[in-house]
Amino acid sequence: MKKNIIYIGAAVAALTLAIQTATAAISPQEAKKLGTTLTSIGAEKAGNADGTIPAWTGGITKKDIPASYKRRGQHYPNPWPGDKPQFYITAENMANYKSKLTAGQIALFEAYPKTFKMPVYQTRRSGSLPQHVYDNTLKNATTATLVNGGNGFKGAYASVPFPIPKTGLEALWNHIVRYRGEYVVRRASEVAVQRNGNYTLITAQQEAGFNYYYPKGSESTLDNTIIYYLSFTTSPARLAGEAVLVHETLDQVKQPRQAWKYNAGQRRVRRAPNLAYDTPISGADGLRTADDTDMFNGAPNRYEWKLLGKKEMYIPYNNYNLISPDLKYSNVLAKGHINPAQTRYELHRVWVVEGTLKKGERHIYSKRTLYLDEDSWGAAVVDQYDGRGELWRVSMAYLLNNYDLPTTWTGLDVFHDLQARRYHVQGMANEERNYVDFSRPIPDNKYFKPSTLRRRSYR
Repeated sequence: MKKNIIYIGAAVAALTLAIQTATAAISPQEAKKLGTTLTSIGAEKAGNADGTIPAWTGGITKKDIPASYKRRGQHYPNPWPGDKPQFYITAENMANYKSKLTAGQIALFEAYPKTFKMPVYQTRRSGSLPQHVYDNTLKNATTATLVNGGNGFKGAYASVPFPIPKTGLEALWNHIVRYRGEYVVRRASEVAVQRNGNYTLITAQQEAGFNYYYPKGSESTLDNTIIYYLSFTTSPARLAGEAVLVHETLDQVKQPRQAWKYNAGQRRVRRAPNLAYDTPISGADGLRTADDTDMFNGAPNRYEWKLLGKKEMYIPYNNYNLISPDLKYSNVLAKGHINPAQTRYELHRVWVVEGTLKKGERHIYSKRTLYLDEDSWGAAVVDQYDGRGELWRVSMAYLLNNYDLPTTWTGLDVFHDLQARRYHVQGMANEERNYVDFSRPIPDNKYFKPSTLRRRSYR
């Protein structure tokens, strides 16, 4: 009898949780804050009390785009070339700023006390999005709900689904499906930098079709697919011709991510069913997992996610100098970390989301803490812990506004292994032959077919 009571209690609890998860939409009264005291995607419009974070007044708009920016696909000129660092955070003065640093950032100061520093600039709330994303977010604010235990959502399309999040999962989904255009083509390099500073560049051309934002689509035509992604390696010669195709599903528990790899040597396309969770990424030399990409992606089901609230933190922001074509890769890559002189940090409010590995689940990270920029929902910093609960890795996205869209996205991502003293950089596009281009016509979804992988060629 006692066992039956326990089973019934557990079933009721599970059912209650499922009902709560499926019906946790915000009220019309709460939604009235959007566009008034809050921006249309949920950030606080007002600045902070001491004025170090200004009010949001629309972010970068067309009038703010530098005259030197002539065409899409061009490297983004810095809108504020005259800005200078207000101060530097170093290992020596770090204690004065500790409350506004992540555990991972503090660990970087401790690991590299003589070389790692953070140049802190005037905070510019440059985040902005197209009007249709704001409109859709306001429209969907009271209809978006989590489904299947939080492994997906419904009631939203081409918008931030949960602009006023109540749970960690809602905030996490805002990051996963944040606006990054409809279709982007990027040629960029990635590199694993060894402890002695040595590295070998791997360059690839990448295409991403953001199906969740396709203008001619809708929630009814989404078919559980939010992104189509293709990466085709162009160098070095030993890897040239290899390709990866991914169909990124929304609910990956209901329908796992679909992925294929093309091996140029074998001239064969094979399924890649394990390209998810903590599978090591080819070319990252063991420094990045599949779900590390984009700071976090994929199914959230292996973790319990908590929303820890909002904090003021120093995060990488408006890093236009870091992607300048005038910089050689040797000007960016250094021992232990990228060159601090090329970076820019600002004080911003972030949502803090903590994921703790569920009992019985497997992953190399026992915990991961994400710091999500309130003005874009993009993760700026992520701290990752090993199976012993010790801080292991710290990832940073060097954010900037791609003002031709506009959207806030990364200039490059850096993944630090604090124990191995190595790091991986993804998305380097400094040289003129590398670029980010949002201007090309959106292809039909049939374009991203496995059968066409071996026929693709890039110049």
